Amino acid sequence: MSNFFDTLEHRPHASREAAQLAALPQQIAHAKTGAPAFTTILKNVDAQAVTSRAALAQLPVTRKHELLERQQAARQAGGSDPFGGFSALRYGAAMPRVFASPGTIYEPDSTRKDYWRLARALYASGFRPGQLVHNCFSYHFVPAGAMMESGAHALGCTVFPGGTGQTEQQVQAMAELKPAGYVGTPSFLKIIVEKAAEMKLALPTVTRAMVSGEAFPPSLRDWLAERGITAYQCYASADLGLIAYETEAREGLVLDEGVIVEIVRPGTGDPVAEGEVGELVVTTLNPDYPLIRFGTGDLSAVLPGSCPTGRTNTRIKGWMGRADQTVKVRGMFVHPGQVADIARRFPEVLKARLVVSGEMANDSMHFQAETASAPEGLDQRIGEVIRDVTKLRGTVQLVAPGSLPNDGKVIEDARSYK
Repeated sequence: MSNFFDTLEHRPHASREAAQLAALPQQIAHAKTGAPAFTTILKNVDAQAVTSRAALAQLPVTRKHELLERQQAARQAGGSDPFGGFSALRYGAAMPRVFASPGTIYEPDSTRKDYWRLARALYASGFRPGQLVHNCFSYHFVPAGAMMESGAHALGCTVFPGGTGQTEQQVQAMAELKPAGYVGTPSFLKIIVEKAAEMKLALPTVTRAMVSGEAFPPSLRDWLAERGITAYQCYASADLGLIAYETEAREGLVLDEGVIVEIVRPGTGDPVAEGEVGELVVTTLNPDYPLIRFGTGDLSAVLPGSCPTGRTNTRIKGWMGRADQTVKVRGMFVHPGQVADIARRFPEVLKARLVVSGEMANDSMHFQAETASAPEGLDQRIGEVIRDVTKLRGTVQLVAPGSLPNDGKVIEDARSYK
């Protein structure tokens, strides 16, 4: 049996890039006509001109808080669109379910086969057609359970909808139904394995797992492996579906074939250099929920080269923290976008980082700027702009290129909270 879910995974990288960029203008045009929010957000955009990554990078980034704000505004206005204008679907046969994520953010389901594209990640985790999948993601309110189930069905698997909790019943069902593996959070899988040992029930068929929804440290991966379970992780969201997935090479996560991913400097829409940590911004090619340059709020970085398994799509390091680094300094909020605004005003500044130190109510700001050349008075001029932009005073430190950490932080909160 093939090691690949389909031929898309091992096509030449240039072919993939060309195909995705060729589909981009149509998707943007569709978003503008089918999703009212993007009619407004992209009103001045010529969809047919967006045929390159450089052109895509000129479009505005829509972040999750903006999606939530538009949904809330629509509800408060008594509108009939609970999705804030981001869905191209309406209530009816094409939308079998509606889900709710914390916030509350509502997401549409679709009748489209493998709508969230999870079959690819399940295949990479070792699941195959004709197997039983024990699904322990929640089926209540949130879409996680349905996301995984739709992927398993597309792969040709049967699903046991275990959901969350009821650990003893989970163990009993696994012992009696003999699933090929588990899908859910890694911590709950550990709880199930420990409960099975306590109940003295063997789970010999549960030899594989695909986990998501929380951190999956190597220590837990090894703990499961010692008990005969090979587990891989995937990175997905209710808004975007599958973004990236782990393979047996265990060298980062391979991007899904249905998304275009950029990594930008937090607080901006500006792509960073390859290998630099930044915020993941995703454009989905899903026509039912056509999110264009959607900021995930998650940090990651591109890994060089291709996956040793032969999959040719770009790899990312995985989840590396949150991009929303807003802090409150002496009663004033300071945002990553403000740091970027300050740096953008000085061509000499290559990279910037704001460090907030001291103790709460007695804190101070230090603006660190990488620069290859420092004209006399540059630090003083930057200091004046800091005050103009943030309404706060801050010291300025000019450092050599490459001095600042590659961790995606634009604002570092180094204060003592004792």
